[in-house]
Amino acid sequence: MLTVRTEHLINLALEEDTGLGDITSRAIFPSSHRSRAIIDAKQDLVVCGLEIAARVFCQADPAIKVRLLARDGDRVKKGAKVLRLAGPTASILTAERTALNFLQRLSGIATQARRYADAVKGTGVRIVDTRKTTPGWRALEKYAVRTGGCFNHRSSLGEQVLIKDNHIAAAGSLTRAVKLCRTAAPHGSKIEVEAKTPAEVQEACRAGADIILLDNMTPAQVRAAVKLIAGRAQVEVSGGVKFETLRSYALPGVNLISIGALTHSVAAADLSLDLKPGRKVGRDRWARRE
Repeated sequence: MLTVRTEHLINLALEEDTGLGDITSRAIFPSSHRSRAIIDAKQDLVVCGLEIAARVFCQADPAIKVRLLARDGDRVKKGAKVLRLAGPTASILTAERTALNFLQRLSGIATQARRYADAVKGTGVRIVDTRKTTPGWRALEKYAVRTGGCFNHRSSLGEQVLIKDNHIAAAGSLTRAVKLCRTAAPHGSKIEVEAKTPAEVQEACRAGADIILLDNMTPAQVRAAVKLIAGRAQVEVSGGVKFETLRSYALPGVNLISIGALTHSVAAADLSLDLKPGRKVGRDRWARRE
């Protein structure tokens, strides 16, 4: 995930936090002061964002040496060490918060995604994310969703037609909205339509929708809608689905369940950096402590 966009985000984040320097660390530690550090997990989690965290440290100071002790997607236990550092003490401390912000956010999403993926294991239903992402972070957050074992819905408005209630209201009817999109969309594009009622489900089927999104329905209503669709379109369930009710929506005939909570309200995973200073060998000179 070290794309041009990711590099830009790293630079923005470092500039935001360190654009005026780190007056605390630079006041305490001379440039010759060296330390080692470990980032470890303070909870069971699915780790994600290690290469990005490593890049933050190296961008802050190329003299920092980084070694990854895990891989993105690994399930790690509380206390597991995931990244090791060595280098100038002030530089490590300057980059610490920015690196952890990336690592904690992405690991939080991956951990959440793993919980949801495990909850529907064996049903054949895919859990997918939404566009409810942090502005500018979408590619990273969707990468974290995949890392945790769930799947991505469209990443932008240009990837797939999705006709929602406001499109239908402004177009005049669901059927007219589908017809216009079918005419204008690139060849082979799938047409997805949001439906809130049995009447809209039937109209979407008649209009030739490829995917029907059942919005804010109960499990019983979803079951009835699946019977109406009768295999004529793929079925996505969205809206009002919580982790506690997830399994009740993973019904035969349902292909996808989209969950905004995979990204929009995830708690950061608990990881921290523990620093071990080097030993002093002379005036303002430090060596690595073995």
